[in-house]
Amino acid sequence: MTTAEELDRPVPLDSQTELDDFLANHDRVLVEFYTDGCGICQSMEPVLSGVARSADVAVATMNPRDDPPLVEEYDVRSVPKLLYFEDGDLVDTREDGFVPADDLLELIGE
Repeated sequence: MTTAEELDRPVPLDSQTELDDFLANHDRVLVEFYTDGCGICQSMEPVLSGVARSADVAVATMNPRDDPPLVEEYDVRSVPKLLYFEDGDLVDTREDGFVPADDLLELIGE
């Protein structure tokens, strides 16, 4: 098992199965749903990388178009959408555009 401390950048995931495995292997997980061509999503990349390096949380990114049932399961209406999980349970979400690092750290309780 990889610890969150060993992950210094977001991990790209492609399917519900990969997400389930990632959640099973990490206590605290922050997931960004994005789409290709989304400018705000691209601007979140360095923020997510910084959070991955500085916080005790595993960070992943997913394009819900790669696994369409994810859109309905996580009610993805716009991107970027951020989901925060603890022990596999969805704790909080953010779906309001660009989120600064300080706000992300607050979201995950750091």
